[in-house]
Amino acid sequence: MSLFSAVVATSLFTAMGVKANYMSSSDSVADDSTKTVVAAIPETSIVDEVIWVVGDEPILKSDVEAMRLQAEAEGNRFKGNPDCTIPEQIAVQKLFLHQAAIDSIEVTESEVMQGIDNQIERWVQMVGSQEKLEEYQNKTMAQIRNDIHDEYKNTLMVQQMRQKLVEDVTVTPSDVRNYFKDVSEDSIPFVPTEVEVEIITLQPRISMEETNRVKDKLREYTDRVNKGETTFATLARFYSEDPGSARKGGELGYMGRGMLDPAFANVAFNLTDPKKVSKIVESEFGFHIIQLIDKRGDRVNCRHILLKPQVSAEAIEQVKERLDSIGDDIRGGKFSFEEGATFISDDKETRNNHGLMSYFDRETDVLSSRIQMKNLAPEVARAVDTLKVGEVSKAFTMINDKGKLVGAIVKLRNRIESHKATITEDFQVLKNVVLAKRREDVLREWLSDKIKHTYVRMNDRYKDCEFEYQGWIK
Repeated sequence: MSLFSAVVATSLFTAMGVKANYMSSSDSVADDSTKTVVAAIPETSIVDEVIWVVGDEPILKSDVEAMRLQAEAEGNRFKGNPDCTIPEQIAVQKLFLHQAAIDSIEVTESEVMQGIDNQIERWVQMVGSQEKLEEYQNKTMAQIRNDIHDEYKNTLMVQQMRQKLVEDVTVTPSDVRNYFKDVSEDSIPFVPTEVEVEIITLQPRISMEETNRVKDKLREYTDRVNKGETTFATLARFYSEDPGSARKGGELGYMGRGMLDPAFANVAFNLTDPKKVSKIVESEFGFHIIQLIDKRGDRVNCRHILLKPQVSAEAIEQVKERLDSIGDDIRGGKFSFEEGATFISDDKETRNNHGLMSYFDRETDVLSSRIQMKNLAPEVARAVDTLKVGEVSKAFTMINDKGKLVGAIVKLRNRIESHKATITEDFQVLKNVVLAKRREDVLREWLSDKIKHTYVRMNDRYKDCEFEYQGWIK
C-alpha cells in the first residue's frame, strides 16, 4: 500500500470509528508522547464521507442527499427522520442487491432502456419538453439517461429479488374471508376508480430515405472497424442510441436467448468470430450492428450499436388523420372498435384481445383488465379522463413499451367508480391485501435474519435513530 492510499484509508476508517489494521510495527509500539492530536472536523465542513458500511458496500453521505433531493423533486415524503430513514432504505436495497448477486438475478438492457425511456417521458410530461428537462437538470438528455441507468437497473434487480423471495407465498379464499371477518370498517380497503380501456395504435411510416440514412451510418461504422480505423467499442460510446450499453462500449453482458429481441438473438447467437461485425439487424427498438465478445454455454456476451430512425412530423400527422378517420367510421357504425383493433391495430399486445388493455401488478403477480388511472400511460389516462363509457377518443401520440412513438385512439369500455371493497364484487382486491401482508411478513422476516448475519458499521451519530428494522446496531 502506498503512503498516499494508507493516509486516505486511515482517515476514512477513523471517521467511521474503525481502527486501521495496517500500522507498521513501529507505530504499534509508539507511546502516548509521540501521538498527534487532530482536532475534530465539523460535520458541515465534510464534502463527502462513508456514513454506513453494509457487508462490503459503503453508503456515502452524497447517496443520502441524492435520494433526499429526488424525493423532494417528486413530492415524496419520508416517514420519520429522513436522516435515519434514508440510510436505512439504502442499506435495505444493498441487502437485496447482495442476495440478487448470489442468486444470479439478471435484468436485460432492453428492460432497463424501456424503463428509462418511460421515466424520461414522464419527466418530460411534467416539465413540458425535453429542452426544459435539460435546462432543469442542467444536463443533456444523454447525461440524464446515463445518470439514471445504474439506479434504475438496481431498482429492477431489487424488484426481481423481492419477487423471488415471496414467489411461493399463497392465500386461499378461506384465508381472505377469515382475515376480513372481524376487521373494522376502517380497515376495509377503498378501491380507487378503475377503468377498462381498448386501444388501437398505428406506427408512423419511416421514410425510405430515413431508413437508408440509418443503414448507411451503420455500414460506415462497420467499414471503419474492418479497416482498423477505430474500435467497435469506441463507436458505440459515441453513437449508439442505447444509453445503458453505450457507456460500456456497447457491451450487453451475458444474456440468454430469451432475454433478447428474437431478431437480435438470432444474429447474436450465430456469430463465431469476435473480429467480425454482423450484418444490420432490425428489431423492435431500431437497427443494430453486433460484435461478439464471448459465449458461455447458452449465454452470449456481445456489443451492439443501436440507431433509431427519426419519425417526421408529416408522418405523425398522417397517422393521426388516419386514426381520426377510423374513429369516425366506428362512431358511424361501419365497424366496431373491437374489429378495428383486431384487424387494423399495430399493437401486438392487445390486438388478439380485441384491443383490451391489461395491467400486470408485479407485487401481486395479477394480470387484470381493470386498471387504476395512475397505472395507465399518461397520454392514455388524459384521453380516458374526458370520455364517457362507450365513447372513442380523438387521435393522440404516445411512447409505447418499446420506446417508439405511435399514434393511438382509445375507447372507454367500462368505469368502476371508487368504493369500499366487498367480498362478492372485489374478492381479488381483498385477496391482494391479504397476499401483500403475507408477503411483507416474509420479506420482513428475511430482512431481520439477513441483518443479523451481515456486517454493519455506522457513524455514531446514527446510533440513536429509530429504525424500522432491528439489528443494524451491532
